[in-house]
Amino acid sequence: MTLSRLLALLVFALVALAAPAAGVLAPAGAAAQEAAAGPDYAHWEDFASRAEDRIGDVGTTDLGLEQIRAQLVDWRDRFLEAQTANRSRIETLQGQIAALGPAPGEGQGEAREIAARRQELTEALSRLQAPGIAAEEAYRRADGLVREIDRVLRDRQADALMQLWPAPVNPANWPAAIAALSGTFGGIAHELADAWASSTRRAALTEGLPRTLFLLCLAIVLILRGRRWMERLTHALARSVRGRGGPVWAFVVSLGQIVLPYLGILALVAAAQSTGLVGLVGNAFVETLPDVGLTLLLARWIAGRVFAAAGAPIVGVAADRLAEGRFHGAGLGLLVALEDLRLRIVQPTEAVEAANAVLAFPLIALAGLLLLRIGQLLATDVPLAGGEGVDYRARLVGLLGRAAMAVGVAGPLMGAIGYVAAASAVVFPAVLSLGLLAVLLILQRLASDIYAAILGTGVEEARGALVPVLFGFALAIVALPVLALIWGARDSDLWEIWTRFREGFQIGDTRIAPTDFVTFVAVFAAGYMATRLLQGALSATVLPRTSLDAGAQKAVVAGLGYVGITLAGLIAFSTAGIDLSSLAIVAGALSVGIGFGLQNIVSNFVSGIILLVERPISEGDWIDVGGTSGWVRAISVRSTRIETFDRSFVIVPNSDLISGRVTNWTRFNLAGRLIVPVGVAYGSDTRKVERILRTIAEDHPLVVLNPPPLVAFMGFGDSALNFEMRMILRDVNFSLATRSEINHTIAARFAAEGIEIPFPQRDLWLRGPAALAAAAAAAGPAPSLPSPAPPAAGPPPAAVPRPADGPLGDPPAPIREP
Repeated sequence: MTLSRLLALLVFALVALAAPAAGVLAPAGAAAQEAAAGPDYAHWEDFASRAEDRIGDVGTTDLGLEQIRAQLVDWRDRFLEAQTANRSRIETLQGQIAALGPAPGEGQGEAREIAARRQELTEALSRLQAPGIAAEEAYRRADGLVREIDRVLRDRQADALMQLWPAPVNPANWPAAIAALSGTFGGIAHELADAWASSTRRAALTEGLPRTLFLLCLAIVLILRGRRWMERLTHALARSVRGRGGPVWAFVVSLGQIVLPYLGILALVAAAQSTGLVGLVGNAFVETLPDVGLTLLLARWIAGRVFAAAGAPIVGVAADRLAEGRFHGAGLGLLVALEDLRLRIVQPTEAVEAANAVLAFPLIALAGLLLLRIGQLLATDVPLAGGEGVDYRARLVGLLGRAAMAVGVAGPLMGAIGYVAAASAVVFPAVLSLGLLAVLLILQRLASDIYAAILGTGVEEARGALVPVLFGFALAIVALPVLALIWGARDSDLWEIWTRFREGFQIGDTRIAPTDFVTFVAVFAAGYMATRLLQGALSATVLPRTSLDAGAQKAVVAGLGYVGITLAGLIAFSTAGIDLSSLAIVAGALSVGIGFGLQNIVSNFVSGIILLVERPISEGDWIDVGGTSGWVRAISVRSTRIETFDRSFVIVPNSDLISGRVTNWTRFNLAGRLIVPVGVAYGSDTRKVERILRTIAEDHPLVVLNPPPLVAFMGFGDSALNFEMRMILRDVNFSLATRSEINHTIAARFAAEGIEIPFPQRDLWLRGPAALAAAAAAAGPAPSLPSPAPPAAGPPPAAVPRPADGPLGDPPAPIREP
């Protein structure tokens, strides 16, 4: 397999993904006629018997087995389609039988008319089910034969890989290789000599000589100069175009490095064929030149993009080693091209095993050496800047580099021993895998550049964006079949996997296929979009014209959304043909898991439904729940978002709002009570204080006069006479501002009326000062202390009763502390 086939393999992957669509677009007339007629089971039995004999014959070639397999796959597809024959009619008859009720048990009677009708419907059902049962039996046989052929081919492939050929390093095997090469190129020379000896061909050459010379000159110019021209144009464009789209245009122009030299190769082939001197062997050699040249050109272009000298390289190799990377990449492409040329020119049937081993080993050894060198480059990958996933990509590239080094060492050793087929099956797929990885990295870089050009963002920022990353992930998925083909998987193996995928999987009596899943997604998406459109229409046009408040409108819209999504899911299941009754056991197991592991989530969900239906709170309400006070900003199915007064958001589970204690200050009305505590000094006129406070409350514009505000003398405190102002506000949302204004008014009125507002103070009494003075004199003079500052001006302390004399007979000395 060559690099020139990578594009074809990518096309294969895309065609595989598009196969269901192609089946939908295919004409239905022939399929309907075949389904109506049914498979020819007599012909199938004869073919199946002959196929079993051919599979058991060890002399059957791989090509013969592949042809038999292709016919078996065709039969299997017919039987799979025949299994669904009469499905609608069978479902109708099953419904009719179910409508008659369960069949009576032993010893139980049934009405004659019902029994006769039941027997008639049962016989009709058996006749309709017979083709499907026969198709299923034939399908099982065909599928078994296909699996058996796959097993035989895999065993043969494994035996071929582990075949021990003559050691290529043994000089005794070299003459066979020289003879094989001499035979191939000698045959070409012999054909040229015979053609030149023919006067007719010489005359044709002379007649077409101008055309041949023109094609030859054009080929020489394009091959030798075309790539260099495009390289210069690419570098000039990259330097001149610095704005949006510059890297994209540079990439498009760089493709000319492949196109122009490839056109030169085609011109060279046309010039060689126009001479008329090329025979059968020579023509086979000439026809391989476009593929060989395209492989080499692709390898050089890929290496130039990955190890770019100008701009940012795709892998983080040191700048002084970029040229080495480009050289090794082009060398690997050349070796792959030569291996392809060897397989096409020197066929295994035309040379002995020794010749094949000797001719293949130098290419394997050189490819292993280059893999070792390029693996060392990748293993020392320097991390690039731009994106969080760069470190991961660097580690991945480093891991691939180490794998390439291992293959580069193991492959030539295996080939030197004599396991040339195994070495070739390891080394060259490793080279192609690196080429495929490089193509994926180049395409992802192109997607990042296009994304940056469209949005006008920086290139480094675009490389870490989500869209290019998702595109790269999709490319990796598409490349998986190509990677499997590179490493020896057969096309039929991939189609078999695709067939199994299309068949789906069985859950109970229900088979779920990818087409069913696509149908489910499409119907559910349509129902979801219709629900959203209906919600938008209601919230924008219908509900604003009703008498419902904003909270009720949102509750209606949310409830409609839940109902619509539930109906969309049920309709999608029904349309896709998924029988929900067969999933009852699974649903029961899930319910147990929900009961134990998801009970909090379910509780919050049910609480959210209750909040939307009963609406004890709504958006915009001021509530107090669990010590959290703030405004309700959003009510979802699981939780409620509250904005506190310090502008932070608190997420409260809905179950706390249902099972806990909630204070809603603004749900039904905005009126609320405000309590303002006030303290006055002892000795103040309490009646006068009461009148002043009542007047202040009644004069405030937000205080409701019916019921009138209340001023209550609450009791005697440690330092003050305690009063409370209790009033009803028209809007409780302004309670804090109202409290502040009332406190300002109280301070001003009390100052004007001479009423003191006390502050806490305490008197300390020391008993026996004479004894303390004697003890102090015995201890010696006390150190001098700075004189205390005079007490701050303020109201005199409240009178404190004089306590009794101390135990030493001296009166206590008061020390007053404010």
